Amino acid sequence: MGVVQEVKDGKFVDNTSAASMANEKAKKTGNSSLDKDAFLQLLVAQMKYQDPLEPTSNTEYISQFATFSELEQMQNMSATLELSRASSLVGQTVLMSVTDSQGRTTTVQGNVDYVSYEGGKAYLSIGGELYSLDDLDKVADKKYLDAYALAAEFLNIINKLPDVSVLTTDDKEKVDRLEEIYEGMDDYQKGFLTDDYIKKAEEYIQRMKDITPNTDGDETPKTEGSGES
Repeated sequence: MGVVQEVKDGKFVDNTSAASMANEKAKKTGNSSLDKDAFLQLLVAQMKYQDPLEPTSNTEYISQFATFSELEQMQNMSATLELSRASSLVGQTVLMSVTDSQGRTTTVQGNVDYVSYEGGKAYLSIGGELYSLDDLDKVADKKYLDAYALAAEFLNIINKLPDVSVLTTDDKEKVDRLEEIYEGMDDYQKGFLTDDYIKKAEEYIQRMKDITPNTDGDETPKTEGSGES
């Protein structure tokens, strides 16, 4: 690119005001990148104040504009892809890693209600708050969430039960639910449980069967000393 200078009375005059004004306008737009209007102003300033002894060819001007247009198209494509990616998250459960102004990072989990697009950036609405797509940490799969929820309920029941040796029929409802969860799990869901907890659950289930009276059939348990009259 040729040097941008004004020639007056056969002498070069230092004059960069036009370029400076264009740069100032670019800054006032609030964008971190040079917009199309500012670029065109810089191009006009370059043409106006170019060295007449070494003028810049039209081909170079066209090349510069073509390069800028290509960059602009790439930026537009990037923005479109970001919006498409954000839109695909609507209805899904996500984990956001959010850093506040003091540098503290917190994790936000929830369903994406809708997507907002402002200032060239995509924002996810979670629980009534907007979070930048840049803060997205993980997208939780429904299969994973279901398995995790079952495992959490399973462990919560076991942790609330007394020791197996002092189990009573008062705990039957909890043990029945424990058995119902375990019997309904597939192999993937059972993979969320450790062998120790599975063994412990089996002990609770068996113990409850041992201490619960058998109500099947018409027979009643015999007591010692009973006989025919």
